[in-house]
Amino acid sequence: MPITPATATTGSSNGTADAILLELVDENGVTIGTAEKLAAHQAPGLLHRAFSVFLFDEQGRLLLQQRALGKYHSPGVWSNTCCGHPYPGEAPFAAAARRTFEELGVSPSLMAEAGTVRYNHPDPASGLVEQEYNHLFVGMVQSTPRPDPEEVGDIVFVTPAELAERHAKDVFSSWFMTVLDAARPAVRELTGPSAGW
Repeated sequence: MPITPATATTGSSNGTADAILLELVDENGVTIGTAEKLAAHQAPGLLHRAFSVFLFDEQGRLLLQQRALGKYHSPGVWSNTCCGHPYPGEAPFAAAARRTFEELGVSPSLMAEAGTVRYNHPDPASGLVEQEYNHLFVGMVQSTPRPDPEEVGDIVFVTPAELAERHAKDVFSSWFMTVLDAARPAVRELTGPSAGW
């Protein structure tokens, strides 16, 4: 049974990031323990399980989100549709679907696994480190997103050309290009060659 936020608290009652447990993994993605969320992200970082979701509309445009300003990590930056961490024992696919609905109010359709990528990305602004074994997912969004303002500051659908233009002028998460590049083969399979991904 996965550990939920209610069972993962460690005495903190304010719901902060340090009250949630993440699943620590080895270089092969095998679970080796747990750590509090904030502790796992403090330099040099502890390798933990994460997920990244890329959802596209029927025109082949990628749904980006701008992280809410109240987020403890990388607030206000643009990133992929949804990303996060499974609870210990929770399947990455289930976590990805759950968080996409919690953050954006949509249930992905045709969501499929798109591989994994391991990276180490320090965030100069906060001093936190993303040391992650990341499970990638691609899918479609076929209903209107209803973002939770505590999680998401803004959303936009972009073509590859629009993404390149936005990426050149706006601040994106440190992990964005790493996860997008790793997911590209599955993205191309989902959207077709005409979409240009």
